[in-house]
Amino acid sequence: MVMGGATLGFVLVLIAFSMGLLWRARVLRHRSGLPPGDVIYDDTGVWFPNAETLVARDFQLVGKPDYLVKQPDGAIIPVEIKSGRTPDAPWEGHVLQLAVYCLLVDECYGVRPKFGILQYPDRAFAVDYTEELEEDLLDLLADMRDDTFEGELDRDHNDWHRCAQCSVRHRCVQRLG
Repeated sequence: MVMGGATLGFVLVLIAFSMGLLWRARVLRHRSGLPPGDVIYDDTGVWFPNAETLVARDFQLVGKPDYLVKQPDGAIIPVEIKSGRTPDAPWEGHVLQLAVYCLLVDECYGVRPKFGILQYPDRAFAVDYTEELEEDLLDLLADMRDDTFEGELDRDHNDWHRCAQCSVRHRCVQRLG
């Protein structure tokens, strides 16, 4: 069977278009800060819609990481995307948030992550999920549970932007502005 010039031209255009899409996908993946592997969880809606919340009942903890990437060796890496200013070192609150996702991965998937990734606009930080970081997280969770019985808690910052983004600002008597 002989292909006509128009058919051959169409096939070549289709191949070139497919190669362009593959190249674009690689560029976007590189920019996303995601490590190599299969994206198995996406809370951003970029890869696929996902309404699942990870739950660790023993710790009374729930969360939705931006991404979970499963590597060929079975390791699962939580990735959290941050849109604010890129710091010189990751913010402590962001590190603890990533630790929550590591704990949730361990509880929900039975795989303890060795590290997670904080992706800021200009830089990514790999944060080791050490036993010390896990202990810091568990201590913080215990302190937070103790504080729930305190009744009225004082605001611990003077950041207008943080108050504006707070999910309980409508009930807060100490909100800024």
